[in-house]
Amino acid sequence: MLGYILLGLFALFLAVILIRAALFRPKAQPQGSGEAVSFDKDAAVHALGELVKCKTVSYNDPSLEDDAEFEKLIAKLPTLYPRVFDICSVRRLPDRGLLLRWPGKQDSQPTVLMAHYDVVPVQEDQWEKPPFEAIIEDGVMWGRGTLDTKVTMNAILSAANQRISKGFRPENDIYFAFSGGEEVNGKGAVNIVNYFVERHIQPALVVDEGGAVVENVFPGVKQPCGLIGIAEKGMINAQYKVHSSGGHASAPPTATPIDILAKTCRRIHGHPFKMHLTKPAAEMFDTLGRHSGFGYKILFANLWCFLPVLNLYCRLCGGEINALVRTTVAFTQMEGSSARNVIPVEASLVSNMRLNPADSVESAIAYLNKTANDHRVEISALESFEPSPISETGCVAWNKVASAVADTWKGCIVSPYLMVQCSDSRHYRDLSNHVYRFSAMDLTAEERKTIHGNNERIRLDCLYRAVEFYIRLMGEC
Repeated sequence: MLGYILLGLFALFLAVILIRAALFRPKAQPQGSGEAVSFDKDAAVHALGELVKCKTVSYNDPSLEDDAEFEKLIAKLPTLYPRVFDICSVRRLPDRGLLLRWPGKQDSQPTVLMAHYDVVPVQEDQWEKPPFEAIIEDGVMWGRGTLDTKVTMNAILSAANQRISKGFRPENDIYFAFSGGEEVNGKGAVNIVNYFVERHIQPALVVDEGGAVVENVFPGVKQPCGLIGIAEKGMINAQYKVHSSGGHASAPPTATPIDILAKTCRRIHGHPFKMHLTKPAAEMFDTLGRHSGFGYKILFANLWCFLPVLNLYCRLCGGEINALVRTTVAFTQMEGSSARNVIPVEASLVSNMRLNPADSVESAIAYLNKTANDHRVEISALESFEPSPISETGCVAWNKVASAVADTWKGCIVSPYLMVQCSDSRHYRDLSNHVYRFSAMDLTAEERKTIHGNNERIRLDCLYRAVEFYIRLMGEC
């Protein structure tokens, strides 16, 4: 009798998960206005090229930076986007903060559109084309910053230039907030936020770099996905330090500082942080999972019982899908003795950690200490910041961004997601709960790899769509 009961319960369980999977159908997607947009494409291409030609490279050591290149870029803007500078007020803030205000019909629900105009260093001899000449071949512009994020700065200003030339005035103020030190955690964006706080300006919508329109990023989904970040992970550069009395390497103790740190590294690597299915990942799985194959639908429609399976799947896959659901630890640096035959008096490891929204700097350091379980290892945070708050979805602000994405990239699936990198938008954490992270581009996996790498480049049709996106978004602001 018990066997029949168990068999019946199993059959019921199987029926439930299969029915839930069968009912796990795609949700209604955002609908754009269908408005056709036009603009001077040649002018937009020329303007981006002029921005790329400015060597606005930021370094952690400011003495290596060329201030004249940053000033050259700013001096070019009124010529490249004349309508914008006819209408908008311009304010220079410390640490290369640049803030433009486009007056709307009212100022109570302003929008902030962000980008940064500094770029990371290049190894010029590793590039196929010169990184600061904006060479165009076969419909592709080569150059540092073409993707990160001079394309965004250009798209915002080109879109505004077009809208203003047509006599358009937004319903609400629109601010263009540009930073010249994002790549080195500069204070330009902080000073812009402080400006807003001091004047009691509370943005109704903030858009910064983040997700993009991409393919093959979610299991079983073949359609392009427009991923809009509704939060970003925190960050810790954690240091692990061990001291010893040193000595000659010919008579080593049972455990040198390097031995101890190696054991610590293995323990932490072997005991990853707990999975947390926070709102950004949960909504992404719920949105994109409905477009996957039936096998994946069984998983994503029944996470109430298959979370352990998802946890194992993410751990085995690694990469971005694993980063969506847990705090990650990547060991990046190690220091020891200055001589090959001397046991170090002090040795250290550094790991770069990206914090899940359910974790904090304090809880993450506590977990490292618990996992290492070795009093000889001193663990501390060299630099850190907490995960961002999670922005709303299904609200007016979200719908504006989602609709502009759907309108510009027809047929893509628009979905929330968790940004695993960091951006200047984290500084708006106390100013708005409508902060969205979307880089207005459709990028292949190969193109994404060139961001911060060699041979960064952008297809001109991708550049055009970036401008189109902002033209549509501004129409809703």
